[in-house]
Amino acid sequence: MNWDQIKNNWKAVSDNIKISWGKLSDDDLAAIAGQRDQLVTMLQERYGYATVVAQTKVDEFAEGSDR
Repeated sequence: MNWDQIKNNWKAVSDNIKISWGKLSDDDLAAIAGQRDQLVTMLQERYGYATVVAQTKVDEFAEGSDR
């Protein structure tokens, strides 16, 4: 799934994001609102990921959403 599709289906996708990254709260997901950069930033804050690691994990999540 490309990021535009994720953004357009944020409500449904955010449930899967919460499963993948349980440290993200409902408020976090509402603040992210489908913005890729915001998700990367939140993953860095909540999980201590380096920027490249967080970006890679988000990209892998997006690719996995195709299945």
